[in-house]
Amino acid sequence: MPRKALEYDDYRDAVQQIILSSSDTDYLDQLIPALKDATNSGRTTGLMQNLTQYADERETDIERVGMTKHDEFLSSVTQLQRVREGTMNLTTEILKLNQSIQSSTEKLAAQKGALVDTRAVRQNIAEASEALKESLKVLHAVNQAHELIRKKKYYAALKALADLQNEHLIPTIQNKYATQHKLADIIQKSIPSSQKAISEAVMSDLNTWLYQVRETSQFLGEVAFFHTEERRKRQKGRMEENAYLQNFKLNSAIELVSDESEEFDVLDNEEVKVDFQPLFECLHIHEALGQTDKFRADYAATRRQQKELLLPNYVDLVEDEENGLSSLLEGIAGFAIIEKVTMRKAHNLRSPVDVDELWDSMCSASIKLITKALDKVDNAEQLLKTKGVIALFIQTMDGWGYSVAALDNFLLKLFEKYAELLKKRFSDDFQEIVSSDDYMPMPISNIDEYDKVINVSWFTPDKPREDLTFPCVLPFSQMYPLCCIDIRNFLNQFYFFSDDHFQQPNVIDEVLKKSLDQLLSEKVCQSLVERLSSQYLGQIVQILINLEHFEIACKELEKLLIAARSSTSAGGPIVLEATEEFRSNKKTAEKRIFELVNSKIDDLVETAEYDWMASKLESEPSNYMQTLTRYLSNIMNSTLLGLPREIKELIYFDALAHAASMILDLPLAQDVKKINPNGVAALAKDAGYLSDFVDTLENSFILKENLDELQQTVALMQTNNPDEFYDISIRNKKFGRVDTMNGPLLLEKLTHSVQSPTVRTDRLGGFSSRFGRG
Repeated sequence: MPRKALEYDDYRDAVQQIILSSSDTDYLDQLIPALKDATNSGRTTGLMQNLTQYADERETDIERVGMTKHDEFLSSVTQLQRVREGTMNLTTEILKLNQSIQSSTEKLAAQKGALVDTRAVRQNIAEASEALKESLKVLHAVNQAHELIRKKKYYAALKALADLQNEHLIPTIQNKYATQHKLADIIQKSIPSSQKAISEAVMSDLNTWLYQVRETSQFLGEVAFFHTEERRKRQKGRMEENAYLQNFKLNSAIELVSDESEEFDVLDNEEVKVDFQPLFECLHIHEALGQTDKFRADYAATRRQQKELLLPNYVDLVEDEENGLSSLLEGIAGFAIIEKVTMRKAHNLRSPVDVDELWDSMCSASIKLITKALDKVDNAEQLLKTKGVIALFIQTMDGWGYSVAALDNFLLKLFEKYAELLKKRFSDDFQEIVSSDDYMPMPISNIDEYDKVINVSWFTPDKPREDLTFPCVLPFSQMYPLCCIDIRNFLNQFYFFSDDHFQQPNVIDEVLKKSLDQLLSEKVCQSLVERLSSQYLGQIVQILINLEHFEIACKELEKLLIAARSSTSAGGPIVLEATEEFRSNKKTAEKRIFELVNSKIDDLVETAEYDWMASKLESEPSNYMQTLTRYLSNIMNSTLLGLPREIKELIYFDALAHAASMILDLPLAQDVKKINPNGVAALAKDAGYLSDFVDTLENSFILKENLDELQQTVALMQTNNPDEFYDISIRNKKFGRVDTMNGPLLLEKLTHSVQSPTVRTDRLGGFSSRFGRG
């Protein structure tokens, strides 16, 4: 049975390195670790065996070398012995050292065990400390985020949470074996609540901002209105300096360029400051949270609610109080300006559709409120004030790019109401003026009073101002200048509505013409015509004079309306129907004067008491004739004095014709059966007296034509040869104006006393058959 090989620890490599050491120091450096290791591991025997084996191998090598090289071998043996001796000495030292190491090794082993235990504890402590440090970093990041929330640095807090997730939580959670995995998981689950807290906090700040903005809206609108009013004044000043600029309204390109030097920020000035930082921060936070759509919807809902709160249940156009029109429109303006600025600065928050929808809703609601309140307004000035506030509102919002078409259309309805109120007020005024007039020529006491009347009236005096003496009278009565004042005020009141802003001035021109026509025709002209029923001639004459001047005023008004009408109105002449009304009713007044004068003449002539069969001649004209001529003279020099000359002549002409006709009817009366020469003489004396009176008048030659029939008829009754009337050639020469039927009748009455009825009847019948009546 073969012998089992000896088992020993393999220190051959270590022995090889020890033997090959280049120096003693190196030799010891190689030997000591090997000894320590053999001692500690209890394998000293193995080391010794390796050293012995190495020595045996060297001896074998030496013997082999010695067999070949004896001398060298001997020297080597000698050397080897020395080495051996050194080795033995060294072995002894090693053994001693081994014992020493062995004794210390036990201590070292105990220390090493303690060290191992200590290192394990230290490792655990180090790992725990590291884990604690990492956890503290996480907790510090969490606390920092919450501290930023408390400081209202919401975006920084949100960024801190994001960094916490990316740098700490997510890597830790992904490493399931990490010590702080559980803590990271808990904190990660709390992140949404922290983000929610940030969202709620920033929304709370936004709601506070929105409340402040809502409270500031009215004041903001007031400042915007003030700024617009200042622009109006500047533009008006520029228009006064340059007439060309009158073609450009507020908010036109020219006006905006001209006003560029006057910079004014409605949202940031000495009066009001609106900081949009809370809104931008809130929007930024929700964008970071990926909740932009939700925030946009919530913000839109909030603004709609605020819009509803902005609109009152009613508006008072009479009292400028909390619920007044100015407060309402200022609040809407401020709200709308905030919306427009928000849309411009935060492009993805408010769309133009949302903003315009809110604007249209507010305009519609305000128009309904104002329309409802208009029922209580019965004063045109108050309505004009209302229009001024709305116009200022329109110009302000038009400058911010809002559509104002609905408001412009509403101004048209407002104008219709305004025109109604003006018409009613001036209608009452005209009615009062016409009814309270004394219908006497207007007395003027001094030059100042004269100038005032001339300035307001359309009247051209006959005399220069320097030639006047006071007191004096003007031809028209007091109602005429008062009506002229009212007409001018009426025009001004109408055009006041187009001041500042009104997009349809042509409507004003049309309504003004129509209203003015109605007022002049119905309230002035018709009222004057109604008073023509008066029996007082002086009043009728004054009405005729007033009608004459109103006709002139209407012609001047037509020119004034042409000059004042807007460029958008149709061209061509303007003709007031009232002009023709006054002109035609002058004829009515003239007829009424004729009626009254003729009626007076009738009354006077009816008092005539002719004795057609008088026994003696009358030496004086009849009393009625003297009264009649006196009456005609008096009315010409007093009552009719103010009438135009042509009208006076026409009245005189008609009056004389009527008087002559009435006088002729006296002898033709059926109850007058006979007329003797004395009766004819009395009639002839009266006719001559009337003719002499006419000779004293102007244009007596024309007026006297009306007496031709009377005079020729009297001459026929006085003729000694009545047969001349039946000779047409002689009749046309001497009695051409005598009525062909009246002449024979009168001759018949005269011939009753001198001729037989048979002759008379034959002549009358023959005359009638030859010439016929008329």
